[in-house]
Amino acid sequence: MSTSTTPNHIGRKISRIRELRGMKQEALAVELGVSQQTVSNMEKSETIEADLLAQVAKILGVTPEAIEYFDEDKVINFFNNFHDSSAGTFGNGGTLNHHCTFNPLDKLIEAYDENKKLYERLLEAEKEKVKYLEQLTEKRKS
Repeated sequence: MSTSTTPNHIGRKISRIRELRGMKQEALAVELGVSQQTVSNMEKSETIEADLLAQVAKILGVTPEAIEYFDEDKVINFFNNFHDSSAGTFGNGGTLNHHCTFNPLDKLIEAYDENKKLYERLLEAEKEKVKYLEQLTEKRKS
């Protein structure tokens, strides 16, 4: 399905972006608080109101401008021409291999160390509070 027959058919563009996001009309309808039939009619409309476009864009995770200027041919062309020599081959029956540029275990240890430091700071703050409250209690007793 191409949007080239009607260059600025907003409804078709919404439909394609929704499909590319893996969202069904029913899900979009629920998010908008309307019926599935209303979404279907909206996707058949050449134009929609700006506030509705903004709502739909937010739900789809894009900007209203992204919907207005969406061109499926350009999107497909972009992905068909995407090459990353460090990730193996893509297309032509090849495979796409993702290589980490970091060691995941290092990241896990780093996160653990940060959490440990935070825990120690919180524990120290609590000890200081207890000490302060004990001092206040002692002052009131005397």
